[in-house]
Amino acid sequence: MSKLIVNSFEEFEKHIGQVIGISPYLKITQKQIDTFAESTLDHQWIHTDPERAAKESQFGTTIAHGYLTLSIVPYHWNQIIQVNNLKMMINYGIENLRFNQPVKVNDEVRLHASLKSALNLRGTVKVEVITTMEIKGNPKSAFTATIVFLYHFKN
Repeated sequence: MSKLIVNSFEEFEKHIGQVIGISPYLKITQKQIDTFAESTLDHQWIHTDPERAAKESQFGTTIAHGYLTLSIVPYHWNQIIQVNNLKMMINYGIENLRFNQPVKVNDEVRLHASLKSALNLRGTVKVEVITTMEIKGNPKSAFTATIVFLYHFKN
């Protein structure tokens, strides 16, 4: 599936209620997990100690932080859509976030995105995207959430 190209509020509006796209898979590595742990100061062993996780965890290996899987939404979103004619884009909010299934080290994840709404608020476009972070080979998703972006288009 190729990227959706959007140049204006009117073009967003045409896609309300539709699947915008599905990103390619991205592998979550132990290095990513460790780097995220360093950045967030969250060094819980379930994420950062492969030997202990193999012995003591119900998952048999380390798992990614839930917030790590959430933090890669912008990367995946940019694989799905190209929004042109922008002054800036702002990550505005997350609604109804539910972590459903842990992402194990070396799992591959991708984002499934549908456009819930697009509102023109005096030149700023508020876009709500229903997202599911899918785990390759797993029927249960890593998370579901409505992600809210603000797009400020050039005049």
